[in-house]
Amino acid sequence: MIKSASINLIKSALSNLSSNELTNICLKLVKYKKDNKELLSYLLFDSNNEADYIKLVKAEISLQFSEINKSQMFYVRKSIRKILRITNKYIRYSGKAQTEVELLIHFCSSMNDSGVDFRLVNSMTNLYHNQVQKINRILSTLHEDLQFDYREEISRLSLK
Repeated sequence: MIKSASINLIKSALSNLSSNELTNICLKLVKYKKDNKELLSYLLFDSNNEADYIKLVKAEISLQFSEINKSQMFYVRKSIRKILRITNKYIRYSGKAQTEVELLIHFCSSMNDSGVDFRLVNSMTNLYHNQVQKINRILSTLHEDLQFDYREEISRLSLK
């Protein structure tokens, strides 16, 4: 089995390459995986304007919730877990705590507003409560002013 090189070794090797060679390597990475392409797109186009990025991801989350097949709880559970996976992927791209809080709050709000009574299923209730707990953990690392701004939204999530 081939072992991958360490980050430091890769970093030093990349620093020795020309810009043309770096461009070719990036293009090769983008060709092989959709996630790599999405991450590079975020870094090149969306990282400079986090507010617009958050709006785009929130719109995507809302769209996904509107398309949930509500005929059976099996499909609802599967769809909600898929939406959470997608949300977490976009959170990883950003890597910012404030973005994570906003997107998870929107995910939980959308889950509440979806019209699905997910409280009837323990696994969905647990998923929801775990996301609210995660929001509270991350919120404690943010600046006090931001914490105050988000507390009201979080209290609405806890009441439902």
